[in-house]
Amino acid sequence: MTAELDVTTPRDQLYGLQTELGVENFPVRGRTFGDVVPFVRNYARVKLAAARVNHASGVLDQARCDAIVTACQEIIAGEHADQFPTPLVHGGGGTTANMNVNEVIATRASAIAGITVHPNDHVNASQSTNDTYPTAMALTILELVEAPVAALRELSAAFERKAVEFDQTPHLGRTCLQDAVAVTAGDTHRGHAAAISRVAAGLADAAAGLSAVPIGATAIGTGIGAPAGFGERCAEMLAALTGRRITSAENRYDSLAHLDPYAEIAAAGTRAAITIAKIAADLRILSSGPHGGFGDLTIPAVQAGSSIMPAKVNPVIPEYVMQLSYRVRGQSHTVDCAVAAGELELNVMEPVILDALTTIFDDIAAAADTFARRCVDGLAWNGVHRERNLTGALDQWVELSAAEGYETATSRRRGVSGNGGPTQ
Repeated sequence: MTAELDVTTPRDQLYGLQTELGVENFPVRGRTFGDVVPFVRNYARVKLAAARVNHASGVLDQARCDAIVTACQEIIAGEHADQFPTPLVHGGGGTTANMNVNEVIATRASAIAGITVHPNDHVNASQSTNDTYPTAMALTILELVEAPVAALRELSAAFERKAVEFDQTPHLGRTCLQDAVAVTAGDTHRGHAAAISRVAAGLADAAAGLSAVPIGATAIGTGIGAPAGFGERCAEMLAALTGRRITSAENRYDSLAHLDPYAEIAAAGTRAAITIAKIAADLRILSSGPHGGFGDLTIPAVQAGSSIMPAKVNPVIPEYVMQLSYRVRGQSHTVDCAVAAGELELNVMEPVILDALTTIFDDIAAAADTFARRCVDGLAWNGVHRERNLTGALDQWVELSAAEGYETATSRRRGVSGNGGPTQ
């Protein structure tokens, strides 16, 4: 910590002037850096790996290296969680967040070692915000994506269980919201499960591309100011620290200038959200009424459906899922805009990308988990109209068409129904 900061910084405050300026310049509107705990933890891992490689390269002495490593380990363990007040979304391509970490680590390391550890000269040695921020961000997305993927997979499993439960229960299938042929509830739910499993895999696969990180790129991809092999050795260290297959980015210029992998993740999130929202909307229709609507199935009555109409049941969980899907789509558009806004050698819009993806992941996880537990697990194909609706199934007419021709089947069906209008 520099001398001028020691004069003004409270004894229990670990961050310094650059963090304070960031807080003053960027009023908090939503999340702070500290609110995204995995981001703080992964940034500390980046600094820990850098310190060890710097020491091995002769850039950092043993005492300062050990002190920085200890300070980073404290942060990784969850200590000093209140020392990261930087607004998550801020200008400058993440420099405020990087300096927040540097200052906290420098203050703690100075106290641990009993010597001056400088936030730039020592903690940030061989690094730049240009490469540390996207590296910590990539590690964070790899961690955060696990929750929505797990929730989606559990939702898929919930539909698989319902498929078994109602494997032999027939209901009327529909096309264009008109009567079609009979189908089993088991087959319907297996279709739900397959779609959700597919989008879960798509989200996981999209995020996996972030395992190649740009540490070592320093300023705009040049590697200037870092010893030879610094990035590769840091990536190896990060792999050990995270238990993931972390590698060094193949082209660091590309990794700093082009953030399209994040657009792919956002698109995969949108795909997941609209898929489960479509299924939620289908259940909402199938449970409608019950007397004045489709009335094929019933969903759990989790709360009062009306403040004026007694005993009314509303599909509040499917509607919740649908609404979250709208927000996911909006956040995905934010990511697209930010990815497109990167000029020349560096995209500085990473903070809003991280914020948007955090919301996307939170919303998908909440939607899938709530949908499974509060709706799917308790739904039943016991609607008041299910059997009556089945009488409108067109199975016999499809079979007759196959046996005797479409025109013959059409003529006979019109004769039975007395309907001279067009048929499907």
